[in-house]
Amino acid sequence: MSPEAIAAAGVPAAGPDDVVEAPNHFVVDLPAYAGPLDLLLSLIRDEKVDIYDIPIAHIAKQFLLRIRVLQLNDAAEYLELAARLLRIKAQLLLPRHGEAETWEDPRAELVRRLLEYQQMREVVDILERRGDERRSRFARAYLPETGETVAAPLSLSLGELLTAVDRILRVTREPTVHTVVARTLDVAGALATVRTLIATRRAARWSDLVARDAEPWQILSMLLALLELAKLGELRLAQPRAFASVEIQNDSPGEAA
Repeated sequence: MSPEAIAAAGVPAAGPDDVVEAPNHFVVDLPAYAGPLDLLLSLIRDEKVDIYDIPIAHIAKQFLLRIRVLQLNDAAEYLELAARLLRIKAQLLLPRHGEAETWEDPRAELVRRLLEYQQMREVVDILERRGDERRSRFARAYLPETGETVAAPLSLSLGELLTAVDRILRVTREPTVHTVVARTLDVAGALATVRTLIATRRAARWSDLVARDAEPWQILSMLLALLELAKLGELRLAQPRAFASVEIQNDSPGEAA
């Protein structure tokens, strides 16, 4: 707002320090305002004026002084409201031509906006009080764990239980049954076979004793027989390298042919 407009409103041209020192100036102690309407509504309340009959000249003067005190000269929204107040004051000063002329109070629009803003502020205040009451009622605190968590009891009807069992049986595979036939090892027969072989030969191989199509029990019987004869010192077993055929040597003199 230009200095000329401020002078037209009847506001004295004073510096920032002079505004506070003036004895007749209305001083607002609120730390901050939510906007120009908030500031204007606070002025109206503190001045105890009727919101439906606002003394525009006085309120506009106090509003401009508050803008200077709060250093809101660069706030466009505050300046816009200040200009609106000055325009309303100018409209009130215009002469009216007789009683028959239709005249509308230029303050009506401002009063309507103030009433709407006042209603919203009251709602906000109610919500803030409710929030404070709720915070005071439910204080923040650490709740230690109570220990074991008790699981809720399982509640199933008979139909649900049978359906679950049927579903499990449908996806379960039939168990594989293996028939195990017990077969006795013939270690005595294997001992006789080995002794017969090494009686005629000084050296032999594993392949000379066990056929390729031998049954597992035959292989195991022959292995136990060889280990038993090696333990008794009747022969010596050797394997030149890994996975090579086991060599059987008869070191007993006079037995091999």
